[in-house]
Amino acid sequence: MTWTDQTQAARTWFESLRDRICAEFEAIEREAGSDAAFEYTPWDRDTEDGSHGGGGVQGKMKGQVFEKVGVNVSTVSGKFAPQFAATINGASEEHPEFTATGISLVAHMANPHVPAVHMNTRFLTTQAAWFGGGADLNPPIEYAEDTEAFHARLRAACSAHNPTYYERFKKWADDYFFIPHRNVARGVGGIFYDHLECEDMAAFERNFAFTRDVGEAFLDTFPKIVRARMGTPFTDADKATQKEWRGRYVEFNLVYDRGTLFGLKTGGNIDAILMSLPPEVTWS
Repeated sequence: MTWTDQTQAARTWFESLRDRICAEFEAIEREAGSDAAFEYTPWDRDTEDGSHGGGGVQGKMKGQVFEKVGVNVSTVSGKFAPQFAATINGASEEHPEFTATGISLVAHMANPHVPAVHMNTRFLTTQAAWFGGGADLNPPIEYAEDTEAFHARLRAACSAHNPTYYERFKKWADDYFFIPHRNVARGVGGIFYDHLECEDMAAFERNFAFTRDVGEAFLDTFPKIVRARMGTPFTDADKATQKEWRGRYVEFNLVYDRGTLFGLKTGGNIDAILMSLPPEVTWS
């Protein structure tokens, strides 16, 4: 079956989630006395044969609370390069065609007591069709209650759909967001899932509903954590800890992250792909 209508439905949802997240983040900036706002930059995907390959909108804000936050939505289509196609679910050298739509968010915070965060959800079609995504918390200075609140909200979202989801997807996040050469986790985890297959419309609706709930869980819990921590006093030593931790974050995203590789291999917008990189970082 073709998935044009379903891709459009997913795209519409991702764009609406983007709008609500950005509005909430701007509201937090107002509460801190800042007039920072998102700047939106549309981009088109170039293809080798000159055909329309879709594109997206990069949203970026630099404020008093959010030192750098990017919220990107894209919908792209085309053909994978032959070798890369072999690594993608449902694609092959003979069938390299794909469509992909999704939202991707990374926030790096000014106050080191406020955790950085990553969230993305997506719908892809090749010869198969599936949803993937997740969210994970990345505190330079961990607060156990923040970690528990974040995981509890994701656990609730998972449990509403399948009693096995949370433990499966938490472990997937723990395994995925790990830096082997440092032998450390990137953060305190969350959930990560991929290849939730849509064999038919019933499976699409089921997996789409779960993916929407992941987005709602993020929007419900992360702003509460930000508001609780953004006024915490911090020292130069705290800031140095944050910058060193950010170095680990950079290492993971440039060496191991599949989303970074996917964007680069499919001709995505470089600024949007690398928006996950923090504004200031150190290595010791």
